Amino acid sequence: MKFAVLDFETTGSLATDRIIQVGLMIIEDMQITDRYTSLVNPGMSIPSSITTLTGIHDAMVKDAPSIDTVMAEMVPLLQDTALVGHNIGFDLGFLQRALDETGYFSFDGRVLDTLDALRVLYPGLSTLQLSMVAHAFGIEHERPHQADSDAEVTALIWIRCMERLQGLPLLTLQRLDMIFAESTNDFGWIVHEMLQYRELHQPLDPDADRYFRQFALGVGDWGEEESIREEDEAKTLKEPFSAFYEQLKDVLKRRFDAYEEREAQVTMLSEVESAFEAGHHLMVEAGTGTGKSLAYLIPSLYYGLKHDKKVLVSTHTINLQEQLRERDIPLLHELFPIGFRAALLKGRSHYLCLRKFEHKINTLDFENGKEDRITAGQMLVWLGETKHGDDEELFFANKGKPFWHTVESDTDSCLNRACPWFKKCFYHRARHEANTADVIITNHSLLFTDMKADNRLLPAYKHLVIDEAHHFEEVASKHLGIELHYHGLMNTLHWLYKDGRSGQLSSLRFRLQKADEDPRVAGWSAEIDRAVEKVMEMKEEWEQLTELLYQLLTSRSGESAAQQEGGGLVLRVRKDALPLGWDKLAVLEENFQLHALEALKKLDKVVSELKEVQDEFEVQSVVTDLSGTVKELHRYKDALHFFMTMPDDNYVYWLEGGLYNKNRSLQLHCVPVDVSSLLQQHFFEPKDSVILTSATLSVGKSFAYTCEQLGLNESQPSGQLRTVQLPSPFNYREQALVAIPRDFPGLRGGSGGDKEFIDRLIPSLAEVALETKGRMLVLFTSNRMLKTVHAGLKEMLAPFGVNVLGQGVDSGNRSKLTRMFQSSPACVLLGTSSFWEGVDIPGDALTCLAIVRLPFQPPTHPLVEAKTEKLKAKNMNPFMKLSVPQAVIRFKQGFGRLVRTASDKGIVIIYDTRVIDTNYGKYFLYSLPGPKIEHMTANQLVPRIKRWMEENEA
Repeated sequence: MKFAVLDFETTGSLATDRIIQVGLMIIEDMQITDRYTSLVNPGMSIPSSITTLTGIHDAMVKDAPSIDTVMAEMVPLLQDTALVGHNIGFDLGFLQRALDETGYFSFDGRVLDTLDALRVLYPGLSTLQLSMVAHAFGIEHERPHQADSDAEVTALIWIRCMERLQGLPLLTLQRLDMIFAESTNDFGWIVHEMLQYRELHQPLDPDADRYFRQFALGVGDWGEEESIREEDEAKTLKEPFSAFYEQLKDVLKRRFDAYEEREAQVTMLSEVESAFEAGHHLMVEAGTGTGKSLAYLIPSLYYGLKHDKKVLVSTHTINLQEQLRERDIPLLHELFPIGFRAALLKGRSHYLCLRKFEHKINTLDFENGKEDRITAGQMLVWLGETKHGDDEELFFANKGKPFWHTVESDTDSCLNRACPWFKKCFYHRARHEANTADVIITNHSLLFTDMKADNRLLPAYKHLVIDEAHHFEEVASKHLGIELHYHGLMNTLHWLYKDGRSGQLSSLRFRLQKADEDPRVAGWSAEIDRAVEKVMEMKEEWEQLTELLYQLLTSRSGESAAQQEGGGLVLRVRKDALPLGWDKLAVLEENFQLHALEALKKLDKVVSELKEVQDEFEVQSVVTDLSGTVKELHRYKDALHFFMTMPDDNYVYWLEGGLYNKNRSLQLHCVPVDVSSLLQQHFFEPKDSVILTSATLSVGKSFAYTCEQLGLNESQPSGQLRTVQLPSPFNYREQALVAIPRDFPGLRGGSGGDKEFIDRLIPSLAEVALETKGRMLVLFTSNRMLKTVHAGLKEMLAPFGVNVLGQGVDSGNRSKLTRMFQSSPACVLLGTSSFWEGVDIPGDALTCLAIVRLPFQPPTHPLVEAKTEKLKAKNMNPFMKLSVPQAVIRFKQGFGRLVRTASDKGIVIIYDTRVIDTNYGKYFLYSLPGPKIEHMTANQLVPRIKRWMEENEA
């Protein structure tokens, strides 16, 4: 096989743009055998943005050959080749136009895209950007965005892909061949070629022992693992805990040459162990660099092993869960004198259902054409390697989620022990591992899902560690509430019936027709047909209802509907002040409920009767999935009724929708206003000990706000809760300077105030960015302001070679933006919401953090509004009791982005002068971990930063 790997640099991406550089690599026998590269005179001026990107300017192409000459040299090289490129559609378009212009026939050979190959063959690769892929493969990419360098790297990546394809289990190759056989994409051709080669040259299959039901798997049966320690081994752990920790420290010193004991970490270790032993709750704020994870994992394991008790650790983010599994737990396995088991358990929808996946592959059921085939191929390759079957291991490139949703594990359609895949099942494996583990790592969402499921999901536990605890109350509100999306209900109705060929009811009816001589079939078919009629009516009513709700949302946008950040609309709905026309909506909802009841009654009957004879009619899989969808429809029906009737006064109800996609963007929310009593009832009262920890739990050195949110205030018996605040081991006085330009204009809201502020902000940020050579993160609370600043700042900094990246402008993906920022020599990154926490940019990549505005939540948001009303009813000041503490905690999270290690140094600029002009401003500054704080005029800012950086270079 011969491949021609092509890359063009061009003056732009339109049909009228021209080629300015060619890179062409010829691959034969898995080696680059020929190279062709040339600059091209485009006959037009090269835009400055292209010069910035590629480094190619007008003078360089002035004497370069024309496209006629270049094509004459390229065409012979393209003979009898398959064309390969990274996002080949772009290069192919330019190639065909150039061939046409210069009088050659169009290229009519095979066309292959490295993007498709990478997605399928490297399912966990988290970015498909060429430089990032090269970095992941250890391939040097010297000059990104120059055609010769890009083509060379693409060729090396393609060779890796071909070697990977060749090395797959034979059965996986055969399955991939089936999947792509009907595809219009040439990727199926290369899979077929590789399969024929394998079958001819390697007829013996070395992977046969990994096969089950014609799939290659990376796991055996669960439940076959050996015991990890002797029965009485836990009794050998040294007592007291202080003696055990000394023993552990000796191991740490031998393991790490640079091991240093951190005072705050030792205090936290001791506090956690004491809380477990004494049976009380502990709230501990531990600053960045304390080493919180080990400070709670070590005493948790020690106590759990010693007393044969399970300890549950819950995090807010999947990232922290993975960090505990991949970094901290393996280290503790090395350190602990006896063996222990740790398990990670996520929500059920994170795990693949092998039965559903088998059915999809065997029936080649790919609703979304190429995208579903690519995702199915990706998952086949992944299945041969994964030990966990967890969707976080897969990178779907924003396109594979619909397919995943059809094969994810769920309670309603699970056959449990009756399933042929039961002993391989990833979800049941994770449950089994959790049941046999000493420490279980999970997340806040699953804690509340377990609570709603009467504690049937997680193993019984009495000791709980809640990390990232500043999110606990917010997650409780979300998970104990109800969300109903337009697509959620519509997709469920589509799964039931899409048309005569698609949907579970069509599939079931088709299967039953095979036995139409059986007298029972006619009755079931009639019930299914009547249910289909009702499903069609429900679709129509849901469409009408959401149309009217969306109209209500947009018509009230000038009154009580607030515009969200990001352009969406929000409207709170109150039972005591229903909007005009609500009676019409209520009638539609009533009709929907009647049709839903009739459809569900018929479907429940059919499912119930067919379950008795499903093996006889070979409909077990369809009936199981149908049963699950029916249960889901029951839930959606009840959720809609709850929203429309608003039966609970402790809930706040609101509509959300985007400015585009109209009713299809509609979401209905019902959220409890106060969850503190529920948290008391389900966590703080029944559990022996709950440890709450985070870097941001206190406001102005007090835990009162967090305690109140969680229901841990006066109702706690004396001594039941202990609070501890631990300082960060970092020397913030030396490592960070906080600078406040005191003469900056205030933000009064409205366009006038914003304009004056932005007109001063852009040049100030530009001056600072030039002084710090980029390396700057700017945090906003407004997407609109970010976009305005991005345009002005980019224009101002472009002549100096400083790049500007904006969240929602250059990319919406936080990880991608962070990587781009870190890999750029001089760059300013503008971020909103998600950049205020969880972003880790240690070292020299980040020197300056600018906080544009204090992160107050919009007072018009329905949940904030409802909480405010509740506080006012108690004669409390909502601003001081709610708005300020919330903003302070977020502000502390934002500040924490700057100093991530003991050697990090940098400047924080606070452009919001309310921190020094208002009475409440002191709470923000007082909550910081002791940096040097100075205020000055805006024109003194850069000289002070320059001086501080010079002083700290030593």
